[in-house]
Amino acid sequence: MRKIGKTVIFDKPPKIIGHAGVAGKKEGEGPLAKDFDMIFEDTTMGQQSYELAESAMLHDAIIRSLSNAGVAPSSVDFVLSGDLLNQCMGSAFALKDLEIPSIGLFGACSTMALSLSTGAMLVNGGASCVVCATSSHFCSSERQFRFPLEYGGQRPPTAQWTVTGAGSSVVSNEGRGTEIKAVQIGTITDLGITDANNMGAAMAPAAARTISSFLNDTGSSPEDYNLILTGDLGYTGSQLLYELLEKEHNIKLKGFHKDCGTLIFDLKKQDVNSGGSGCGCSASVLCSHILKQMDKGILKKVLFVATGALMSPTSSKQGNSIPGIAHAVLLER
Repeated sequence: MRKIGKTVIFDKPPKIIGHAGVAGKKEGEGPLAKDFDMIFEDTTMGQQSYELAESAMLHDAIIRSLSNAGVAPSSVDFVLSGDLLNQCMGSAFALKDLEIPSIGLFGACSTMALSLSTGAMLVNGGASCVVCATSSHFCSSERQFRFPLEYGGQRPPTAQWTVTGAGSSVVSNEGRGTEIKAVQIGTITDLGITDANNMGAAMAPAAARTISSFLNDTGSSPEDYNLILTGDLGYTGSQLLYELLEKEHNIKLKGFHKDCGTLIFDLKKQDVNSGGSGCGCSASVLCSHILKQMDKGILKKVLFVATGALMSPTSSKQGNSIPGIAHAVLLER
């Protein structure tokens, strides 16, 4: 492992030997339905609360990824997971019966890239196998960050729809699978955005910073990748990302980029405003649709950059700005 600028390069790249992405009913009605490992029509998952439903969904994704990798929970050194709920309780209840040493992470919607980055460094440092996972649920997130579901508040065009979904990847130093060639832990970026209904604007500057930094560190350009994939900027944030990269870094990203938030839903038919968001957005898309395409050889080189808005209900009520962060993971097959 060596570091160039802010980017960590792996001389012996860890491999994703198993993965699974699961989703809720609305997500299952979108363009990626055929790629999800499971679609849950009942998004309560038979649980007494939406928070426990999210935990059940995350638990399911982890078990499916382990099964796909042919790895027993007892063979896993660490599980790295987090979510959007207070004290990451969604992950805690999902993991408590697995008997695996647990590392809780909070990166907001960037958590899938954060867990993969941290997990890859752990494997490169001597761990043999780790699980990297995260989740979100529309109803649990709305209750915590916005309004009670019964309120029925109107959404502006810049607002996004929190994905009900989860994703999990098994990262190992042995076996076959997509390689994690390099990672970059993001730097917190805050341009003073305070509108909680415009997360794309809050996160786009962080994405631009990480992408430009990664390209500079590796001496590469957008043309060198089959895909540069952001996590949940949505339509609004993606347009801002193009503008920021071109004006500030002379990088033309349009044509080489897609966003999980615009892939998971049909923006014209599903009434999700600017697209999807939440930890489960990038996790479910990456761990199903994208990694399956890499397994088939359709995609060979993907730069995955998940973004997060580092806010809380308290910070928003106090009128504070919304800092953003973006972590990068270079995937090659």
